[in-house]
Amino acid sequence: MLFEKYENSLVESQYFKSMILNFFKNVANLKNVVRQGWVDKLSIDDPESVADHSYSMALIGMVISDMNNYNSEKILKMILLHDLAESEIGDFTPNQLDKEKKKQLENNAFTKIIQDLPDNLQIKYSEIWNEYQEHISPESKLVHQFDRLEMILQAKIYQKAGHPKEKLQSFFESAEKDIVDKRLKELFMQIIDDK
Repeated sequence: MLFEKYENSLVESQYFKSMILNFFKNVANLKNVVRQGWVDKLSIDDPESVADHSYSMALIGMVISDMNNYNSEKILKMILLHDLAESEIGDFTPNQLDKEKKKQLENNAFTKIIQDLPDNLQIKYSEIWNEYQEHISPESKLVHQFDRLEMILQAKIYQKAGHPKEKLQSFFESAEKDIVDKRLKELFMQIIDDK
C-alpha cells in the first residue's frame, strides 16, 4: 500500500514537472524571437531578442518601482508576462498585423502557453495579462510606458552603433507620444539628449 502511494505520487510529480517544463520551454523560446521592428526598420541581421528586451525592461521596472514605492511585484510579473505570447506567434509590428487581430492571436497564444500551469497560477497570470492588455490599472499604464522607454534606450544604442537617426525617428516619435508619466518623460529626454 505504501509503495503504491509512493508510486502514484511519483507519477503525479513527473507529470507535474513535465507540464511546468512545457511552460519553461516556451519562456526560453523568447531568446530565439527577434524584435521585428529592428529588422524591418534597420535591417539588422542579429537584433535583440524579445527575451533581451524583457530582461532590460524588468530591470527598468524594478528600479523605478522600488524608487517610487509602486507595487513592484505586480509590475515585474506584468513585465515578464507582457510579451510571453510572442514565444508562440513571433513579434509583429503594427504594419504587419491589425491591432485587434494581434490582440486575439496574443490572447490565444498566452492561454495556450499557461494551460500547463496549476489552475491558481493560470488565474493569477491571466488577470495580470488582461490588465496589461486592457490598460486598466495604474501598473499596466506604467508597464506600457516602461516598454516604450526600454525601446528608446535600445534605439539609442543602435544609433550610437551607427544606424541613422532618420531610420529610428518613428521609434522616438511614438515613444514621446506614449510616455506621459513626468519622471519617465524626463528619463526619455535624457536618453534622447545622450550623445
